[in-house]
Amino acid sequence: MDDRSLSKGANIPIDADVVSVELSWSAGAGTPDVDVSAVLVAADGRVRGDGDLVFYNQPRHASGAVTHLGKAGGAGAATDRIEVDLAAVEPEVERIVLAASVDGGSFGAVPGLCLRLSDARTGAGLARFATDAGTETVLVGGELYRRGRQWKFRAVGQGYAAGLAGLATDFGITVEEGPAQDRPVAPPPQPPQLPQPQPQPSRPAPSAPEPGKGEEHLPPGMRERLSLRKQQVAVSLDKHGAAGIAARVVLVLDASGSMSSLYADGVVADVVERIVPVAAQLDDGGAMPAWTFATHPARLPDLRVGDLPEWLRLHVRVGELGRLFGRRGRRSGLLDGQVDMTTVGISNDEPKVIAEVRDYVRGNPATVPTLVLFFSDGGVHLNAAIERELRESAQEPLFWQFVGLGRSDYGVLQRFDDLPGRRVDNVGFFAVDDIGTVPDPELYDRLLSQFPQWITAARGAGILP
Repeated sequence: MDDRSLSKGANIPIDADVVSVELSWSAGAGTPDVDVSAVLVAADGRVRGDGDLVFYNQPRHASGAVTHLGKAGGAGAATDRIEVDLAAVEPEVERIVLAASVDGGSFGAVPGLCLRLSDARTGAGLARFATDAGTETVLVGGELYRRGRQWKFRAVGQGYAAGLAGLATDFGITVEEGPAQDRPVAPPPQPPQLPQPQPQPSRPAPSAPEPGKGEEHLPPGMRERLSLRKQQVAVSLDKHGAAGIAARVVLVLDASGSMSSLYADGVVADVVERIVPVAAQLDDGGAMPAWTFATHPARLPDLRVGDLPEWLRLHVRVGELGRLFGRRGRRSGLLDGQVDMTTVGISNDEPKVIAEVRDYVRGNPATVPTLVLFFSDGGVHLNAAIERELRESAQEPLFWQFVGLGRSDYGVLQRFDDLPGRRVDNVGFFAVDDIGTVPDPELYDRLLSQFPQWITAARGAGILP
């Protein structure tokens, strides 16, 4: 059959035993070199060993299921190919991530990127996904994944500004320090792998607050911004008929691979600073429980107003940087309270963190309702599981306000206002292309527009006293 053109986030079944994966781009003077790789990922979101990375210096997986075939070019075009024998993929492998890295530049300088899948035996086209990127040096083009006995392909199109090492560490591949000019070399033969431990449930991190430490301890500029923003939050609450309302505020930050540029550019840190006044106004003197998540959720230390600069420095992080397969070195130690982000992973699994927040609210009952401020750049694909969690939580004293940081696929979150069968509408959603350009008054109006309505409905339904 002909190639089926896919948009970001779309998926199709794969009706072929052996799949040829070809990345093509327009080659020319000044265009950086591109290399394709594949990562074989188990059910826990991580590789079983360094041998589960297939690339130009390790071109064939031990199982024979994945092979790097190499590059071809001519007439201004270049390609790099990988072949996947789906029938030979070991049962422990749940998905195969198809990635590319750029050498000597970023993907913004590589025009005409297109990922094409075809039947390796017949040559028939299966799917094509045209994508682009900016400052990213690694791009996850798509992934082959199992659904029961059926293999499927999902168009991903998520980039990493942190390079191949950022991608590798997220999947648990050994990262070794080395000179920046080093290229990866094949790792030495590995001994038989013992079963890998499953990720442990995240536990509340200690915060050890200093008594009385508040906004008076902030730097002058940050303190002035906080004071002004608290007033703007109060105006927004008054506008929506909720003046004087009290609530516990919970923060959730997406740390999946596509978020890396938003962290590197300071967007996420700025978002957190702008959210602190909401918590300070709704829960005067209280601490804001916080989570980060990607493949797995992790509880961050509670955020207190006076700790904001240090909290941002220590805990607004994504991935763990390093150099892949260079000179052997040691990963730098974590500071007090920090989460090892390599255990958090790369992909989006919103249901896990939603469930953890629900468990926290049930295990730590409060006399006031809970407002969850959930920031993500999209890539939502676990729609049924997300819907199930949020439908069940409609019986609980918490409201979910989702904020999209971009124009990615937000799936069921965009449709929740119209979903019937809930006692109350317990979910709000909006997305912005560039949250840094949204003025504070507008941001607070959008964050707080539905929360007061939910409080009234939840009281009427007996969910809140």
